Amino acid sequence: MHTKTRPKPALVIYALAADLVLVLVFALSGRRSHAETLSLAGVLETAWPFLSALAAGWLICRMWAHPVQILPRGVYLWLITLILGMTLRLASGATAAIPFVVVATLVLALFLLGHRILATLVLRRRAKA
Repeated sequence: MHTKTRPKPALVIYALAADLVLVLVFALSGRRSHAETLSLAGVLETAWPFLSALAAGWLICRMWAHPVQILPRGVYLWLITLILGMTLRLASGATAAIPFVVVATLVLALFLLGHRILATLVLRRRAKA
């Protein structure tokens, strides 16, 4: 009989917090690179489509069940955050030039998959110790 183990709440909180902070960093760095105001309202204006998409991705992928899984959940989360985030951005009247889409694709992949890779390595190392 196979029993499913639930991740520790701390791991779920870590993954969610890291995702939220990294999407905010993505928005903040984008605004900074274009010399836009770095006010909280400005950063949230840039970030909301991607934060909304991230929330949808967490629900669709049930990330709480495997919060640092890279394949397939982490990849699906990244793609949902990117595609739905761009869609919401365009629907709100903002632009999405090809260079921005390329940068967003790469940065969100690095951020959303990168921290999961690091967490997985740390967890494996701890399990061996």
